[in-house]
Amino acid sequence: MASQIRLISSMATKQVLAELISQYQAQTAHTVQLESVGGVDAAKRVQADEAFDVVALASNAIDQLIAAGKLLAGSRVDLAHSGVAIAVRAGAPKIDIGSEQAVKAAVLAAKSLSYSTGPSGVQLAKLFERWGITEEISSRIVQAPPGVPVGSLVAKGEVELGFQQLSELIHLSGIDVLGPLPPAIQITTTFSAGVASSSTQPELAKALIAFMGAPTAAAAKRAQGMDPA
Repeated sequence: MASQIRLISSMATKQVLAELISQYQAQTAHTVQLESVGGVDAAKRVQADEAFDVVALASNAIDQLIAAGKLLAGSRVDLAHSGVAIAVRAGAPKIDIGSEQAVKAAVLAAKSLSYSTGPSGVQLAKLFERWGITEEISSRIVQAPPGVPVGSLVAKGEVELGFQQLSELIHLSGIDVLGPLPPAIQITTTFSAGVASSSTQPELAKALIAFMGAPTAAAAKRAQGMDPA
């Protein structure tokens, strides 16, 4: 019998999950309802016992939800690793970001910059602290609201330099992606999925997660700027 599976995810995995869901639906009788929102908001809704079957978020958020009893213990499956890239408005001068020092210089020179409220943004703030420039640049930081792509602020000219998951930047128009952060300071987030404790069809939820974590899903993840986990 065909069933509908309800899945909530963060914005970073929206495109890749949509592609994998399309493949899954083509091979099964089931349908998947995907809702992608800011990761912080998604976690709050799961914490508040809103009914879902599958939850896909950064691995630390999945672990916290398992610890809180909101996701089934042992159901976590790592799906993809995602790195941070830098974007400027389309047509803006290309900036050197080839080294840690080059990125630091670019940040110090930028009139405004933005990053997400998600895990990559938290790590980026820590990097600025390590560099000792937090106070100097604090008035120039434009915090993107949860669920609002940093790249959209860059495209509108509200922000000069945008930092976000590559997967969230590559499909936006009006921006130029300069490239990923250099290896010395790259921020990699692992995105995972787990079965919601509220699910009335946990075996079906596990089967969907297994499909999304299988080797056959690798091409879709790479196409969206991610690496298979």
